[in-house]
Parts: sequence; C-alpha cells; structure tokens
Amino acid sequence: MFKRLFIAVILLGLIVGGIVYFKVFRDQMIAQFLGGMTPAPVPVTVEQIEPVTWEPGIDAIGTALAARGVDLAIEAGGLVRSVDFKANDKITEGQVLLQIDDASERASLAAAEAALDVALADARRAQTLSQRGVSAANTADTAEAQAKSARAQVAQVQTQLDSKLLTAPFDGVIGIPQVEIGQYVSPGTVYATLQDLSQMRVDFAVPEQQIGALKLGGPVTVATEVGGFSATGSILAIEPRVDANSRMVTVRALVENTSEQIFPGQFLRVRIGLPAEQGVIAVPQTAVSSSLYGDSVFVVRAGEGEGALKVEQAFVTLGRRNGGRIEVTKGLAAGDQIVTSGQNRLTSGAAVTIDTSVALDALADQ
Repeated sequence: MFKRLFIAVILLGLIVGGIVYFKVFRDQMIAQFLGGMTPAPVPVTVEQIEPVTWEPGIDAIGTALAARGVDLAIEAGGLVRSVDFKANDKITEGQVLLQIDDASERASLAAAEAALDVALADARRAQTLSQRGVSAANTADTAEAQAKSARAQVAQVQTQLDSKLLTAPFDGVIGIPQVEIGQYVSPGTVYATLQDLSQMRVDFAVPEQQIGALKLGGPVTVATEVGGFSATGSILAIEPRVDANSRMVTVRALVENTSEQIFPGQFLRVRIGLPAEQGVIAVPQTAVSSSLYGDSVFVVRAGEGEGALKVEQAFVTLGRRNGGRIEVTKGLAAGDQIVTSGQNRLTSGAAVTIDTSVALDALADQ
C-alpha cells in the first residue's frame, strides 16, 4: 500500500514539474522572439519648417445691414387704387410705387384753388380802390390776408393729395408687396421694404483686449457661409464704449456689394486685417497633438543605421491661429522637419518612413 502511494506521488510530481517547465520554456521563447522583433517604420508625411510672412487678423461674427434700407409705410389711409411695382424690382428714386384713392382730396383742391382765385381777385380790386382813395387802407390789408389764407389752404390740400401718391426715397431693390388693390389701409401700414444692396454695413463685436488694434478705415474682409462669396471694405465706426456684460466693443464696417450677393440680416464671417509680420514660425494645425501634459509635435531625427529615421516628441508653446496654420512661439526652430499626418500611431523614438503618396486623411483615420 505504501509503495503504491509513493509511486503515485512521484508520478504526480513528474507531471506537475513537466507542465511548469514547459510553461517557463514557452514564456522564455516568446520573450526572446518578441525581443528580437523590430517594429516596421510608420509611414508619415512631413513638412520642413521655414519662417513665413504672417498676416495676423481679428476674426469675428457679423450681421449684414443695408447701407440704406427702410420699411416703406403708408402716409395717409384709404383704399389702395394701384400697386405699381413687383417683388424684386429695381427701383429708382422718385418712382411711383403706390396710389391711394385721392378723389376727395382732388375735389378739395379744386375748391381751394377756386377760393384762391376769388381771394386774389378781391385783393387786386381792394388794392386798386385803395390807391385811388376810394376805400380805406385796412380794406386792402384784409383782402391781402384773405388771399394768403386761401393760398395756404391750397398748399395744405396739395400736401394731403401728395401723401396719397407714394414714391421711392432712393434707388434700390423692393421686396414683396404687403398690400393689395382695393384693400383699405391705415396710416403707418408697411407696404414693402426697400433695400439698397450696392453697399452693406456689417456690425460685429471684438474683445476689449483687441481695441488697440482697431482704427477707422482699417481693412475688413467678410465672407458668407453660403456660396463662399467674400467682399472687402473698411471700418466705418467704432463704438466709444465697451459693453459691461460681454466685455466686447461693437464695430461697424462698410463693404462693397456690387454683385449683390450679400443680403441684409445675413450671417457673415469677418476678418480685420493687421500689419504683416516677418520671420514667424507656423505649422499646420494637424501637426499639433494636445494632451493633459501640453501641446506637442513630432520632430523627425536621424535614426540608427544609414537612412534610418525616428521621431522625437517636442512640447511647444502655441500662439495665434490663421486659417489652417498656428504660430509656434517656443519649441521649434527653422529647418526642423515635423510630422504633419500619421502621428496618432507614433511614440517618441519610433522609427518612421516618409511616404508622400499616402493620403493625409487616410493616415489620420488610422
């Protein structure tokens, strides 16, 4: 009995020892194999840093306003007799737009003109008799006063008559008619909008820290979100106070809109041009990686072996942005070669190969 138990213990020990030895041997072989492997170089695109001419600017969001734009309103109430325009017509100053029924005013004008004729005749007669000494001087004065009153009455009725004929105050494009023929309208009713689209005002706001860079007449570029249209202009006015709530200052620019592709109320992207600066180091924004430790880029260096390349992670201090590029104030020097795509697969010291045939978007998605 004891002999069989001893043999079983020895066999169990041999089996367990064999399993442990095999596991240790396998782990050693795997570690040796992996330790001898060299990762394949990562394909990346690069750019060599050269000082550039930096064109700084102030970016803002603006709203377009017509340099001349009004809502046309009825001056005197009554029935609409004619609407002499269509939507989007080109209107010239003084053009008749709307006619309100004026029959009553025309009759009143005829009566006032007749009364004026009588008053003028009486005044001439009284003046003649006074000169001949037949009548008193005050009679001639009374007749002259009555003539002046009659003349004022004609002018008053003529003003009422003119208020029934509505004309354009300036050249522009008219909007959709808001009244119809035969409709009764009251004074103050808006019947259309008239906008001069040849020039546009653009209102926008900039932070108070940038007030010092603003100046009247400074260049401004505006762009639309739809169609990519852009126009140039200049700063027309700067609000002489800062909003206490937003800490922003309101600015108004005037831009040329000869193609009439900017409309009142439209959303615009505004850029105020500032003097150009020489010798600025700027890199593509795609080359910069951000983390909790800061902003960094990968710089290409010579590796071990002929033609071998590797990358080093360099932390940088960033400055202003302009389009797709960003200023680097510290951490890079002219002549450095940086990775512009494919850096999401890199670590400091990783081997790389420059492959300009690989699409930037494809590398960025890997």
